[in-house]
Amino acid sequence: MFVFLGVCGDEFSVLRSPQSVVFRDGSWPIPGERIPDVAALSMGFSVEDDLSWPGLAVGDLFHRPRATVLVTVKGVDKLTLPVKRISYPIENAVPFSLDSVANAIHTLFSEETPVVLQLAPSEERVYMVGKANSVFEDLSVTLRQLRNRLFQDNSILSSLPLNSLSRNNEVDLLFLSELQVLHDIASLLSRHKHLAKDHSPDLYSLELAGLEEVGKRYGEDSQQFKDASQILVDSLQKFADEMFNLYSGNAVVEVVAVKTFNSPLTRKTRSILQSTQSETENPYNLAYPYNYNYSVIFNIILWMMIGLALAVIVISYNLWNMDPGYDSIIYRMTNQKIRMD
Repeated sequence: MFVFLGVCGDEFSVLRSPQSVVFRDGSWPIPGERIPDVAALSMGFSVEDDLSWPGLAVGDLFHRPRATVLVTVKGVDKLTLPVKRISYPIENAVPFSLDSVANAIHTLFSEETPVVLQLAPSEERVYMVGKANSVFEDLSVTLRQLRNRLFQDNSILSSLPLNSLSRNNEVDLLFLSELQVLHDIASLLSRHKHLAKDHSPDLYSLELAGLEEVGKRYGEDSQQFKDASQILVDSLQKFADEMFNLYSGNAVVEVVAVKTFNSPLTRKTRSILQSTQSETENPYNLAYPYNYNYSVIFNIILWMMIGLALAVIVISYNLWNMDPGYDSIIYRMTNQKIRMD
């Protein structure tokens, strides 16, 4: 099956999931700052701090999803998503990013250049790594590009029922342009279907703030906000179905919708290729924490040294006990030449 995660009033809801990703049915609250760790663990990556959240089971360790898509919807209290789902309340909804997941993908699969796309249309913030640079080079990312894209012949305006929304209002156009981005991502990826079938996992992180602006402009009780909410739900469901087909049911799509974050958004954009240096002091002279790769490197070096030591002992023993007249070809050839003379 395919995973589509939605949120209803600060909830984390699982609509469908592949067999390799198992979510348990329950009402366990998930901390908002640990949502990236849930995405990382579902992809089979390790996290620095253990996640003691019973909602996510171990699953199949040998078959992990080939893609993770996380869509953050801001300013909405509830989305009317399909009834059959597993929901978890979000505790302490704080701003988060998937930089750690993107860093893990780039570190482990750098030679295969996986698709990594992080995009916030309303803030004109975009970050692409690997094959995403070639796949989504025609993707509209600035507000000017998004506005022009909406008025092209093959835009979503020709197929969406706008109802009370207007093509002449800037707030409505911002909301519709974000839906256009969802459509274009699936459309561009469909032209490069081979990327969805490789062995490297892909990551998509999208942030939508158009519905929040519609609520501020017209009010949450307005018909415009109700129509925009329904259009958004339909677009997310269609986007999930398209990603499901592209990744053959082996993808995870997550939607995090929160009314307001408990702390201001102070996310600092950075490149995952940039090396980070710790500037914190260590006044107590404590040992540095081991990296999660320490045990792997230690075992490789340990058994390599043991193998080399055993090889030296065996070679030295055989050389010490070698019979020059029988084991050495030099002595055998010399003795035969002497006898012939």
